[in-house]
Amino acid sequence: MARNTLKLPKLPEKATAPAATRAPTTRARDAQKAKRRAVKDPLPGPLPREREKNHDNPGDPRLSKLMGERGLCSRREADEWIENGWVKVDGKVVTTLGVRVPREAAIEIDPAASRHQSEQVTIVLNKPVGYVSGQPEDGHQPAMVLIRPENRWAEDPSRTKFVPGHLRGLAPAGRLDIDSTGLIVFTQDGRVAKRLIGSESEVEKEYLVRVEGTLSEDAMKLLQHGMELDGVKLKPARVSWANEDQLRFVLREGRKRQIRRMCEMVGLTVTGLKRVRTGGVPLGSLPVGQWRYLRKDEKF
Repeated sequence: MARNTLKLPKLPEKATAPAATRAPTTRARDAQKAKRRAVKDPLPGPLPREREKNHDNPGDPRLSKLMGERGLCSRREADEWIENGWVKVDGKVVTTLGVRVPREAAIEIDPAASRHQSEQVTIVLNKPVGYVSGQPEDGHQPAMVLIRPENRWAEDPSRTKFVPGHLRGLAPAGRLDIDSTGLIVFTQDGRVAKRLIGSESEVEKEYLVRVEGTLSEDAMKLLQHGMELDGVKLKPARVSWANEDQLRFVLREGRKRQIRRMCEMVGLTVTGLKRVRTGGVPLGSLPVGQWRYLRKDEKF
């Protein structure tokens, strides 16, 4: 007998509701706000040194250059002083690097800059053969490595006490080639560097030069005046015999290997070269490989 089957009406499928958007947690909201702030106001990195971009008077010199020309300091020092707020132009403090000012502008320097300058040191070293003046080259060490407390001359008349800070920013003011010995100057003071190696420097440098060969009177006159190196006419030099095998050179310039090349041009071979004076500062009895401080009363 057939069984009656009760058919139930098919119910419509229950629609799946979209997932409800959950309210963000407090931590998530804070993170979103921080992200929006970071996009709007990014955190600054190291601030670049502020420089003048537009000039109403492009023909005027930059402040740092004018300070250098007036002998107040080096251009590098000028930038430092300007950044520190130590410079006034026509009564107003200037802290912008690269700003141009009229040549007749009144420049005032804060006493703090003068104190900073007075704390800078200048050192005289008797460089041995085998050391280079500047950066290491061909496996040779720079003469700077000799400026250590243990190499200070025991008879240094200066009362300056050595501190490690005296090595910071210390740089050679001139060069003396690897095969030469004698007086070389290291300084932290931009004024000293400019006086010794600036383009307009007229400071005398005296050398004793041991030579081999014969020197005629005409060749001696040529050494004193009339030579050219690399197409540039040399300034007059004072050259004379110091003894039977040594010449004394007094120069007002310092081209690379100048004395050796001058001697070669007149048939002489240099077998030894020693700088014995720079300006008003003599090498004196400073031993080879030792150094001393420049005294306050000494001037180049």
